[in-house]
Amino acid sequence: MKSKFGRILAIASVAALMPLTALAQADYPSKPITIIVPYGPGGTTDVMTRALASSLSRQLKQTVVVENKPGVAGAMGVIQMKSSAPDGYMLTMAPMGIFREPHLQSVPYDPIRDLTFIATVLSYDFAVTVKADSPFKTVQELVDYAKKHPGDIDYSSPGRYTGNQVVMASLGKNQNVDFTHIPYKGDADATTALLGQHVKAAVVTNSILPHFKSGAVRVLATADAERNPYFTDVPTLKELGYDVVVPSPLGIAGPAGLPAPIVDKLDQAIKVALEDPEVKRVAENFGVRTYYLDHDDYAAFAKKDYASEKDLITNLGL
Repeated sequence: MKSKFGRILAIASVAALMPLTALAQADYPSKPITIIVPYGPGGTTDVMTRALASSLSRQLKQTVVVENKPGVAGAMGVIQMKSSAPDGYMLTMAPMGIFREPHLQSVPYDPIRDLTFIATVLSYDFAVTVKADSPFKTVQELVDYAKKHPGDIDYSSPGRYTGNQVVMASLGKNQNVDFTHIPYKGDADATTALLGQHVKAAVVTNSILPHFKSGAVRVLATADAERNPYFTDVPTLKELGYDVVVPSPLGIAGPAGLPAPIVDKLDQAIKVALEDPEVKRVAENFGVRTYYLDHDDYAAFAKKDYASEKDLITNLGL
């Protein structure tokens, strides 16, 4: 009798909770949302996330807070968010590095099992950059110098094992030369190192555009499959004859088990935000091309890329 009564009580308890859970999802969001940026302030990811957060705040009628948590090649956001409740109040920007890092070292997350992929927002352009007064006016001149002076070309990036490092590692392997990698905490720091002449080159993302427009730096090439029209007259590495193409979609993810109604609501809000005139203005200022995949397509992309990153790491000897 007691056992039967216990089962009835348990069923009743679950039934009582179900409407509350459904109500919580329907009322989402009812408090501020946090989005982690896994890089330092001032870079492309940070600036674009803040623009998106402002648009999402207006749509969702709640404050969207941006927190900078640099480290682990852009994976710190996943690490910080992973243990949070799957209720949509803690999200992270998810760069490509999160799929690469588990193949390089032991990390406390699984990029597929521990995440719910919501939507992509943009695609980076990696720019091989030197100061305007640098003697290197082309990628070939940089490569030729590196061949004659092994290891003497040092370059800054936003961190170890980022797509930025992959660009130069790929170029180095393609041309059989060595470049010396100097990792920093974000684009802003990597750019400061270049402008301060602490390094001979930098591989940064679209945040370099204002310095390019002002004439402070020279962008020798970008690493996507096609030219970015914002970088006037700058060729791609592929166009120059180097077999180096490193695309880098950036998206927003939540912890595993995020309920479908919340995923759908955030996905649609992100899609609308990418058409927000203010978000477009910020993207244009930084030469960023927005790139939207819904949660289904983003999840499929994540699985495919995670599998392919292992081969990339092996081939580059990282």
